[in-house]
Amino acid sequence: MTGMTAPRRNVAGLGIFTLAVVALLVGLGLWQLQRRAEKHALIAALTERLAAAPAALPQPSQWSALTPERDEFRRVRFSATYQPRPDAMVYSSGSSVRDDVTGPGTWAFLPASLPTGETVVINTGFVQNTMQDRAQQDRAVTRLVTGAPVALTGYIRFPETAGALTPPENPAKRLWFTRDHLAMAHSFGWIEGGRPLAPFYIDLEAPVPESGIPKPGPLTVRLKDDHLHYAITWFGLAGAVAIAFAVWLRAQRRT
Repeated sequence: MTGMTAPRRNVAGLGIFTLAVVALLVGLGLWQLQRRAEKHALIAALTERLAAAPAALPQPSQWSALTPERDEFRRVRFSATYQPRPDAMVYSSGSSVRDDVTGPGTWAFLPASLPTGETVVINTGFVQNTMQDRAQQDRAVTRLVTGAPVALTGYIRFPETAGALTPPENPAKRLWFTRDHLAMAHSFGWIEGGRPLAPFYIDLEAPVPESGIPKPGPLTVRLKDDHLHYAITWFGLAGAVAIAFAVWLRAQRRT
C-alpha cells in the first residue's frame, strides 16, 4: 500500500501545481484581452478628440475638474500673450504622436498669459538638434515673444512623471527630460505675482512661425496594440503546460 501511495501523491501534487500554472496563464491571457478592449476604446476616444473641431479653452473655474482620462488631447483654441520669460527645453529622441518629428531635439516650453491673467504653459514646438546649439532655440523662442496676443490652437496635455531611469533636470541649462510644466514653472518663476497656473499644458498645433522654429503641428494616435499577440502567447503556454502534464501522466500510468 505504501508503495502505491507515494506515486499517487506525486501525481496529485504535480496535477495541482499544473492546474495552478494553467489557471495563471489563462488569467494572464484574459487580462491581455481586457487590456486590448480598453486600448481600442482609448484609441477610438483619442482619434475622436484629435479629429474634433477645436473648442474654447476651459474656464479657470473648470480646471480642477479636468482629468487625463476625459480631457487629454482635447483640441482647444484661445488667445494668449507669451511672457518674456526664459523657456525650458525638454529633450526628446522622437515623438510617438507627431509623424513629422524624427531624430533628437528638444521641445520649447514657454509660459503665456490669458486675457484674464492666468498662466498657461505652451509647448511651442520641436527644435531639432538644439542640444548642440542652445542659442538656436533661444533666438527662435525670442521671436515668439512680441507682447501682443496670439490666437493659438492646440491640445490639452497633462504633466508626466519621471521614471526611475529618467535623468534629473538641469535648471541651470534649462534642460529637462520630463514634460512636467508644473516643476518648470516653479523653477523658472513663471507664476510670480500669484497668477493661477493651469494644471495642464498645451501642445501647440498652430500657428507655425515664419521660420518654422519651433515647429508645432497636429498630433496623431499611434498607440501600440500588441495585446492580442500577448494573449495568444499566454494561452499557448497554458496549452503547452497542460499537454506536457498529460503526456507525463500517460507515461506514469504505463509504468
